[in-house]
Amino acid sequence: MVKHIILWNLKDEFNTKEIKDGIKTGLENLKGEIPGLLEIKVIINPLETSNADVMLYSVFEDNDSLKGYAVHPKHVYAADTFVRPFTKSRSCMDYED
Repeated sequence: MVKHIILWNLKDEFNTKEIKDGIKTGLENLKGEIPGLLEIKVIINPLETSNADVMLYSVFEDNDSLKGYAVHPKHVYAADTFVRPFTKSRSCMDYED
């Protein structure tokens, strides 16, 4: 299995509950829509000790599934609609488990 973790910081003007809810719904709705995507969860309520606003935790069957997810039209739509317009920074870690 491959784990795919993303941390985002939102642009100051978009750091709202509505935007975070949109990111969560937009990405979590991909479950069952993309081959090899086993689990997807978006965390939008970090503790105040955190230095990120939103986290994506996802699990894929293998690295090829992760590569397919990256270019899958439903993922690209969700990212372009619910995530990219509102974020100022992104960190990623992928690893095999």
